[in-house]
Amino acid sequence: MDSRITNQHEYLSGVQLAHRPWVAPSPDWDHDHCAFCWAKFAALGMPDSMQEGYVTLDGRHWVCDACYKDFNQSFGWVVV
Repeated sequence: MDSRITNQHEYLSGVQLAHRPWVAPSPDWDHDHCAFCWAKFAALGMPDSMQEGYVTLDGRHWVCDACYKDFNQSFGWVVV
């Protein structure tokens, strides 16, 4: 079993994802993390961060490209 998988099946199985740039959902929000590996998503200029990835349509859960590649089949994601 991959150590990156904890309880993500409860909220990420079979969901639709969009590949898009990271945008702060509010002025006081400065980053998000991959739901699996905890990689950081943030605006350009924040050290060690990614600026785009896969996100649930409600914007709550982000998945980096590497974790998407590793888990997309087992989680049954649909990219829209």
